[in-house]
Amino acid sequence: MSQAERFEHLLHEFERVGVDPNTISAGLAVREEDVLKTLSSLPDRAGPAAFLSRLRTVMAAPTVHAPEPRT
Repeated sequence: MSQAERFEHLLHEFERVGVDPNTISAGLAVREEDVLKTLSSLPDRAGPAAFLSRLRTVMAAPTVHAPEPRT
């Protein structure tokens, strides 16, 4: 997926959930994967409060990394 397509998808998800992406500055310091994971977990028209609450939960969850190969 191209960068333009990913951006369009992200904007569509914000619109679907009812969040104005122009007012969400928290998204600037968040990985795209975390934002999309958060948005996809919310129902239509969930709104900004639901988005921010869920984003905090996603951001607080520990990230599981694959073990590094032994040399």
